[in-house]
Amino acid sequence: MLEDIGRYLDQVSSLALKIPSSDIEKVIQAVLEAYYAGNRIFIFGNGGGSSTSSHFTCDLAKGTVTEGKPRLKAISLVDNVALLTAWANDTDYTNTFGEQLINLVEPGDVVMGLSGSGMSPNVINAFKIANDAGAISILLSGFKGGKAVSVARLSIVVPSDDMQHIEDVHLILCHIIFRVVRKRIRES
Repeated sequence: MLEDIGRYLDQVSSLALKIPSSDIEKVIQAVLEAYYAGNRIFIFGNGGGSSTSSHFTCDLAKGTVTEGKPRLKAISLVDNVALLTAWANDTDYTNTFGEQLINLVEPGDVVMGLSGSGMSPNVINAFKIANDAGAISILLSGFKGGKAVSVARLSIVVPSDDMQHIEDVHLILCHIIFRVVRKRIRES
């Protein structure tokens, strides 16, 4: 039993260490550029990615608040259940995030989608809408990135086919991004 716990922790830490710091820095820079320009960060995902995107949005929107500085405008597209299910019911599930973005996204915004497989049509469609609007689309994925990796402008792909490991590393990445963004806002 203890061997299973140790093995799991070793696997997740090994995967996290395989993510190039330069890829994380690119995402941090995109978030900071949006912040300094007064743009917004939209975050979304399905399943575990939905929970992580909600958590990450909270960290960015509340945790970066610094006296005397503008607030970072982070918005979760997974938390308005009525709107999410209305789009899914009245059209189809592939429109759940993209249709919300059509109302909100502007050039310079950041649109971040979490998709463990990179194959989620609603994430891919949202990236297409974001790109067309002049926003920066960012993917956090696993496996080999799936179809979404070719649509997103920036991607971090966790090199694993284990969904729980992928989701664990996504949360680690979100915490890293949040902490560095918060530090840089406070120091600016």
